[in-house]
Amino acid sequence: MYVKVRTMDGKQEAILTISKLTEVEEFKREIEKELNIKVDLQRLFFRGKQLENGYKLYDYNVNLNDVIQLMVKIQINEVESQATSSTKVTSSSIIKEEIVDNSSKEEKLSEAESLYYKVGDAVDCLDQTYGAWFEAIILKIFKRDDNIIYNMQWEFDDKAPAFNVPESSVRPRARRLLKFDSLKIGQKVMINHNVDDPKVTGLWYDFTILKIDKKKRVQELIGILHIGKDQPLENRKVNPKGEIFAIEEPKFLTDRSPEDEQHMVSSGKRRRIQAYCDACLDNPNKECRECGCRVCAGKEDEHNLLLCDECNSAYHLSCLNPPLTSIPEEDYWYCPECKNDENEIVKAGDKLKQTKKKTNENNSSKRDWGKGMACVGRTKECSIVPPNHRGPIPGVEVGMCWMYRVQVSEVGVHRPHIAGIHGRETDCAYSIVLSGGYEDDIDNGDEFIYTGSGGRDLSGNKRTAEQSCDQMLTRMNKALALNCNAKLNATTGATAEDWRGGIPVRVVRNFKLAKHSKYAPEEGNRYDGIYKVVKYYPDTGKSGFRVWRYLLRRDDPAAAPWTEEGKARIEALGLKPMYPDGYLEAMAKNKINKTNKTNKKRNILMEEENSTSSKKEPPKKKKKLESYELESEVVKHIEEDQANIKLWDECRKALPDGKTAFLQQVSERFTCPCCLELVYNPVTIPCTHNICLNCLKRTFSSGVQYCPSCRYLLDKNYKMEINQCLSSALLSLYPGYEGGR
Repeated sequence: MYVKVRTMDGKQEAILTISKLTEVEEFKREIEKELNIKVDLQRLFFRGKQLENGYKLYDYNVNLNDVIQLMVKIQINEVESQATSSTKVTSSSIIKEEIVDNSSKEEKLSEAESLYYKVGDAVDCLDQTYGAWFEAIILKIFKRDDNIIYNMQWEFDDKAPAFNVPESSVRPRARRLLKFDSLKIGQKVMINHNVDDPKVTGLWYDFTILKIDKKKRVQELIGILHIGKDQPLENRKVNPKGEIFAIEEPKFLTDRSPEDEQHMVSSGKRRRIQAYCDACLDNPNKECRECGCRVCAGKEDEHNLLLCDECNSAYHLSCLNPPLTSIPEEDYWYCPECKNDENEIVKAGDKLKQTKKKTNENNSSKRDWGKGMACVGRTKECSIVPPNHRGPIPGVEVGMCWMYRVQVSEVGVHRPHIAGIHGRETDCAYSIVLSGGYEDDIDNGDEFIYTGSGGRDLSGNKRTAEQSCDQMLTRMNKALALNCNAKLNATTGATAEDWRGGIPVRVVRNFKLAKHSKYAPEEGNRYDGIYKVVKYYPDTGKSGFRVWRYLLRRDDPAAAPWTEEGKARIEALGLKPMYPDGYLEAMAKNKINKTNKTNKKRNILMEEENSTSSKKEPPKKKKKLESYELESEVVKHIEEDQANIKLWDECRKALPDGKTAFLQQVSERFTCPCCLELVYNPVTIPCTHNICLNCLKRTFSSGVQYCPSCRYLLDKNYKMEINQCLSSALLSLYPGYEGGR
């Protein structure tokens, strides 16, 4: 398999082809070859864990195409690491150089005077982190390249250091309260708003009024909420809660009146803002386990409060069990509530403890089973249809080909990675794979004889073995027999009188079948359509043991992919072998595996160049892909769904590229933002986003009453109505997908 290694800054990335059983030390050596980063300077992280030496990638569940983060340690100079007098001189000289550099930077900021403000003025300052306005005091005024810079101090936070801001982030402090009846459309004011929970106190933002909604009990404003300078939130509904400030315009110092001078002096009162701690509302005299010590709830001795790196809770050193005398030197510290698994959370420098997934060191087997694609897990799972879906999968065309079985499992055509039959003994079989594993199989294309499973000793992690006992009509053999349109007979089998009335089976042919059949694909796994079980019966196989044999006959409206008509259809639809994500990129960088596959292609290309050098043929024209024409019923539902007419128009642009491309566009544009699946029982909310009915109900039950995509605020008593037009259109395009929801 292959994985990606990426540095923390994202500037360097490499794709490495490795085995699941690759040890971390060996993996680091491969990284050194690829990125020229020494092994001693590498720290590898995957899903929050650091990869330790002495373990394999399998122990960390590293899978196909996963990204492993690489942190490069800073290499300390050998001269600085020696404790000699010369190093002191070197370090002092370095400090002097830094001071000179800093002084040169300070020289660029020369003291100046402003036309609008002076030192000591109480103003409002825009905080770059929150994008809101807070009270501040001007400490100094500088000038840099004809631009005025203000050195500020937050008025109600003495511990915060001073900072520099441009003149555009400073304005006179708001002092005039406006009445709701005096507001006008288009007016820009300053209001208090909580972005996450509009019902509680928040921070102070600028707001442009576009609509005034005055009701009997509630007074609301609708408009643009300005978070910072370049983050406007349009169509925002706010409840000003009685306090709306007018934005003061700056005046020249020469035009200030005595009253203006009085307003530029701080009154010592602070505007109400959102509390940092909702439990104690930032009361310093109230004990609180949320913002104080988790054990004693005290807020004293802040320098002795230790924060957990997982839950961010604080603990006094003396309140821990056992108590600590000093702050730990480890990079990460976890509180007793977060430190649950001793195997995953360890002290710095220690190794992971033995886990159940740790491979047996005493195992004498040298077999490396971690290289193949059959050992990787699914990176995604089909949610269009449930696992027990009968018949074709929406969006999967006859003739589609996947390089590996795991991809066939991901799209839902055949779910098991290795087993040849997918089904349930109490239901039926849903799909089978022809891979030439049994010598008794006979393939005639539209009709084939399939041998059941079982009767082989697969102990010792074997994939296949010789027939060693009789097969029984149980488990998957029984499931496939239930597909036959006849009464189950576990002794002599049965034959269907009306074989087309049987339960459909999806059939996939594997390239390994080529040793027994001419109908096998050249590479990968090809979906060949729907077959029906005509009959099943016990027989004596070539091995001398009893096997169950099944006669299956093709019953699919689409042409078989090995026929001329089927090949033309595949070419018209533009179907090509599909590879896992990142596979082609990995193979391009894998020089060892690449040479074996490209040598043949090079010889072919050289022969073609030699043959065409004398005879130059005109280039072949690209054949136009077969476009997809929507059924009249689907067109009717789409035209009735006026709320999503823009989304449907975007999807229709893919119709010339075929049905598969169209369905892909539909699945992308009608994905629920909560469950990330195709919307089921969709509710189209006023902001034109579509959400599953159950997802929206769960959102409201958790106290969140806004759109998860754009944060559009919804009414508490919002009536959730299913968009029947959209629901009918999706059910027509994806028949059976409601069974998986």
